[in-house]
Amino acid sequence: MKVAVIGRGKVGGRLARRWQMAGHAVTMIGRDGGDASEAAAILVAVPSGQIADALGKVTGLAGKVTIDATNPLAGRNETHPSLAHEVKSIVGGPVAKSFNVNFAALYGQIDWQRVRPTNLYAAEGDARAATEQLIVDAGYDPVYVGGLDMARALEDYVTGLHLKISQVELGPFFSRYAMPGEL
Repeated sequence: MKVAVIGRGKVGGRLARRWQMAGHAVTMIGRDGGDASEAAAILVAVPSGQIADALGKVTGLAGKVTIDATNPLAGRNETHPSLAHEVKSIVGGPVAKSFNVNFAALYGQIDWQRVRPTNLYAAEGDARAATEQLIVDAGYDPVYVGGLDMARALEDYVTGLHLKISQVELGPFFSRYAMPGEL
């Protein structure tokens, strides 16, 4: 799959490398913008307060499957129900919320785990297949939590809980949601 990654930081840069290792053709787009018209899927991995600015510098986004990996750590535009909805208002295509509750610092350790860690995601129907494929190819098992109406819960509640656990008890960690008997 051809993937355009908007954001070259810890999340975007590290996921891009994992996807390249899995055989995807990845275009990295940084602060100066670029062209995403060849991509089948887009990843948005920029500070939350810079979503509109970053996407405004990229051509070829209209109608593309887009995965929003942002968290509200740098603020949010409250005119949208979630950061993923803000992304959708700009790209117009099917959107998913994913990769925002996993610790990017651990991406290099995914392959060493006894079982694959989980990646929770919310997605519109037309974004599910590409999102699940990219989750699997990043080394995670996808767990669907519902439509885009669940994006804010992933941004605020799940991310907030994971951050608190990492600060109080474990440091960065992997999580695993599994059916009984799967572990």
